[in-house]
Amino acid sequence: MTTMPGLRELNSRFPYKVELHVHLDGSARLTTILETARRRKLLLPGDNLEDLKKSICVYHAKSLYKVLEAFTLFMPVIAGDGECISRIAYEFCEDCANHGIRYVEARYSPHLLSNNEEKPEYATEHGDLTPREVVQIVNDAFERGSKDYGIIVKSILCCMRHRPDWSDEVVALASDFRSASVVAIDIAGGFTKENIEGIPEGHKEAFKKAKDLRIRITAHAGVDGPAASVKEALDDLYAERIGHGYHCLDDPDIYSEVKKKQIHLETCPVSSIRCGSVLEDIKQHPLLKFAADGINFSINSDDPLVFDSTLVDDYSLALEAGLTDRQIISGIFNAARSSFANEAEKQKMLKDLEEVYGPGF
Repeated sequence: MTTMPGLRELNSRFPYKVELHVHLDGSARLTTILETARRRKLLLPGDNLEDLKKSICVYHAKSLYKVLEAFTLFMPVIAGDGECISRIAYEFCEDCANHGIRYVEARYSPHLLSNNEEKPEYATEHGDLTPREVVQIVNDAFERGSKDYGIIVKSILCCMRHRPDWSDEVVALASDFRSASVVAIDIAGGFTKENIEGIPEGHKEAFKKAKDLRIRITAHAGVDGPAASVKEALDDLYAERIGHGYHCLDDPDIYSEVKKKQIHLETCPVSSIRCGSVLEDIKQHPLLKFAADGINFSINSDDPLVFDSTLVDDYSLALEAGLTDRQIISGIFNAARSSFANEAEKQKMLKDLEEVYGPGF
């Protein structure tokens, strides 16, 4: 039986990392959630770290909806609280630096963090922020964290699949804050009976506006939805990158288009298994075919809090699947080239990567 390398060894083998698909709220520290709940006198499914971890962290869900349910346990503590959001964003920068992530694009929904969702009973005890205030708070924390920890942290603002009425405001915020850390928009959230048949017109109109404004675009697709969702993201949402995208393999024509156009796939190995997006047998993971076929992909962590993982755990799972060090490093270079960094940042990143890993990637 082959023993997989440990955290220290993997960090040594991959000292410079680039991450493009990670959710800010899904990266919060358990300690921050617990301390904030105590400060705000809010109930959690556990009054200590051990119990809270058992309730929130997902190890064997095999369902995206089970994973999304985990967020309902801690989001009421975060939403609408500027102090907590600022702390999570700043600590995110520290955690990235500690794990060798030198450039990262973190995504979040300004509306969900503003506590602007349909309000359940607990919301009467919560503070409220506007989505614009949330973006300003996150930007300020990312600016401080980037400076203090010597990394580059950018934001991607998420539209939510079930709320097309929010998308216009997300596009406006991305436009207004593009000179700060905001570099793109995304669409996230699981498929429902209402949206499984196609993308609502409200989203299409907002994403067309984003394209006209030259706002960069990525989109969750091909996760729990069919291969057609990848095609819809490319054609109807003008996506330049696809979050996850595993099920593009189910349609040879769509897979061929992804390969031909070198559409970047933001893969998340741990998440894909825990969400049941792919077969549980890691040896059959789509990553193997993506790497063998020269697909433009990267490896990302998605939701470290929920999966009790780090980006290195995703690298470890990729190695277990059968990827080589060289293929993982190629994915890091792919991430740098496909990032939404400005040209100067991108060229500096690629130069630094060549100094660490050598040319030829």
